[in-house]
Parts: sequence; structure tokens; C-alpha cells
Amino acid sequence: MNKTLTKAISFAASLLAIILVVTGCNKGTTTTPGSIPVLTTTDVTIDAAGTMAHSGGIITATLTDGLTAYGVCWSSTNQSPSIADSKSTDTVNQLSFASKITGLSPKTTYYLRAYATSAAGTGYGNMIQFTTNTDLSAAVGTVSTLAGNASSGFINGTGTGAFFDGPQGLTVDASGNIYVADSFNSAIRKVTPAGVVTTLSGSGNIGYLDGPIASAQFYAPQSLAADAAGNIYVADMGNNMIRKISASGVVSTLAGSGDAGYVNGTGTAATFNSPRGIALDAQGNLYVADQGNNLIRKVTAAGVVTTVAGTTTAGYVDNATATSAQFNRPDGIALDAQGNIYVADLLNYAIRKISTAGVVTTYIGGPKQTGVIGNPGAITFDAKGNFFISDQNGRILEITTGKVLLSIAGKTTSAGFADGQGASALFSSPQGLVADASGNIWVADSNNNRIRKVVPPAGI
Repeated sequence: MNKTLTKAISFAASLLAIILVVTGCNKGTTTTPGSIPVLTTTDVTIDAAGTMAHSGGIITATLTDGLTAYGVCWSSTNQSPSIADSKSTDTVNQLSFASKITGLSPKTTYYLRAYATSAAGTGYGNMIQFTTNTDLSAAVGTVSTLAGNASSGFINGTGTGAFFDGPQGLTVDASGNIYVADSFNSAIRKVTPAGVVTTLSGSGNIGYLDGPIASAQFYAPQSLAADAAGNIYVADMGNNMIRKISASGVVSTLAGSGDAGYVNGTGTAATFNSPRGIALDAQGNLYVADQGNNLIRKVTAAGVVTTVAGTTTAGYVDNATATSAQFNRPDGIALDAQGNIYVADLLNYAIRKISTAGVVTTYIGGPKQTGVIGNPGAITFDAKGNFFISDQNGRILEITTGKVLLSIAGKTTSAGFADGQGASALFSSPQGLVADASGNIWVADSNNNRIRKVVPPAGI
């Protein structure tokens, strides 16, 4: 054989061997694609018995690989729990998941964090420490009736001598007077602590008219909010507007054109679609659960309307970008002392939380946990930070400052009317609720056409 050819073949074989070795080495160093999931652990809420809790997680960075497992892991001894400890395996919904933690022991401190696993590895969320309570299943409230009776009507009077028709939202002033969005009467009513009912504004007829309270008109008002100056704001759902009743007795339109739609803007240049719940922050801004648009909107004192969270498409998506999250018929709305926004997400059977950083998470409940809080309507905080929910299925729920979920009044098995304690009390589609300065919870018992009082359990 030609020596030159032999050398060429030998060189080519050597080169091929080198290439194969190098390729093999490179392949070994790049077999792990993507990045480990980045996520946040959502709040923990404990059940009344102290043996179960609720939490979850939200993916906060773009995924480069599909998830193979996700949930929460927990331990009473390991302060950095991992998937080697107790864990749940959950169903992911877009970028979030809800978790049920079972088999807990009362009066025990646990450490918990969310996890998610992909081909790149397992990532963990922030760690949450919580302590389970003693059994508080017997901690219930006491229910009585302040005003109204079983019949619907539009009559002022005292106690059972007064008539309402589908009362919805409530607010309270510094003197303890309760204001009622008397929806089917298209009126705003006032109830004194002694149960004396008068009409603040509205004629009992559907309409739209600004001006003095004696002649102003509304259309199915849903929710109310009062500020420290004595002004009352109204979610005028039928008119698709946010109205203001000044302390001097004049009704005006703060925002909304009257047409159903979705447009941000100032005053009547903005549009809403069936605004439902409203709440005020410390700066005088209003937050609106724009139910028909599935959005959370903000209205400044000057009437400038912007979108805080959600898309117009109904759904259930938590997201680190608030305007990419989804709600399904948001109803009640409330703010805590830190400025976080809470939303009663009616048809997602959940309470959602919008942090001050604009991250939307599920506080409790969800489409796959329909029995936890039922159909949440109005929500409110008391002065101590306890959180209350009207479950339209017939209950009043409380989440204490210690994050314990209690059913303090009513039951879901049957609608009815009865005063009493705990589950012996009955409601029929309870809607608006508000806490007064003494910690009492006032409830618009809509189908019973009554305003009810709930004294929460003491010492919790």
C-alpha cells in the first residue's frame, strides 16, 4: 500500500477518535437541560380541629422544562423540609397549585414550603413556620336579628317593623350606624344601633339621577364603603357606576359612563361591567371587584380608573404578574392593614390575595376545594385583623389572626331563618358583612330580608 495513503488513513482514524472522545465528553456535561423551578409558598391556613391545613405554591419564573411533581413538603423537626419529608402531590393549574396538608397534630410547630420538580431538579419556595391550634371546633358565634322581617318591602320602621328587599352590601360609620345597599329597592338605607331604619337615598324605583339625596336614584346597588369624613361610596351595579354620597347629602358619579364595558379612564370616560364589591384604602383610593369583567379595578379620589389585576376572560390563574392572573366572577373585596387586597372569587370558590408587589395567589379554597369556603360573597377585616367571609351557601366563616379557619355561624345543609349559636343559627344567602368598632359582625341576610348581628367567639 502507498505509504502516503496509509499515513492519511491513520491520521483520519486518529482524528475521528479524537472527535468522538470530545463529543462524548461534551455530551456528558450538557445532559441536564433548563433550570430548576423557582416558586413561592402561599399562605397557610389551619382547620378548626388543628389536624389539617391548606397552602400551595406559585411558579414565579419561566419554566424551561415540564414539571413532573409539585406540592408542599413539611416537617415538625426539619426546618428546611424537602421531598424526603412528608409531602403532598397536587394538580397544577397553569402556574399555581393548591395543597391540602393532612395528618397534623394539634399544638405542634411545623415547617412547610412548596416544591416543584422538573428534569433539571427540585426547587423549593420560601419556608413558612406555623403552629397548629388546639381543637377549636366548638368556638362559635351568637346570632341575633337587628331589623327586617321575612316579607320583602320598602317600609321604614324599627326592628321587625322595617322592610327590606334583597339587602346586599353594608358599611358602618363612626357612630355605629349601619348603611345598607337595599338592592331590589334601589335605595341606600340607614339602621341605627337600636334598629331604627330610615332611607338615606333612593326612591324605591330603578333609575339614575345625581343631586340631593332626597331625589337621587340608583339601580340595584350592591356594595358600600364609608370614609372617615362621612362620605359613602356605592357600587351601583345596574348603572355600571361608582357613585358617591357626600357627608353634606349630595349624590354624584365618581366613575363610570353608564354603559357596560371595559375602558380605563377618568370619571365618565371609564366603563365597568356590573361592579360588585368595593373597598377603600388609607389614601382614599377605591378598589372595585368589576364582576362582569372579571377584573379588580382602582378608582382614585379624582375618579381615575386603572386595572389592578385580572383579564376579562374568566378563569383561575395565579400569577406574579397581576394583570395576567384570572378571576371568575369576583364578588367581595377587602384590604388588610398592610395594603394587600383580598378578593372573594365567587365561582372559583376561593379567596385570592393580591400582594402590594402585585403577586396574585390563592389564600384559601379553589375550584378543586369547593367545600372549604363554599361560595364566598362579601369579606371584611375587624380592627384586630380577623378575617370574615359570608358563604352564600349559608355560613359565616372566620379566619383568625392565627390563620385558623372557623365556621362561626350557620350551616350549608339548608337555608332558613333562626337566631342562635353556631350551626343552630340559619341564614338564607348571606351577602354583605361589616365589622363595627366593638368587633361585632353585621350581615345582610339577603333572602331573609334582614340585617343580622354575629358576635364572634371570644378569646381567639
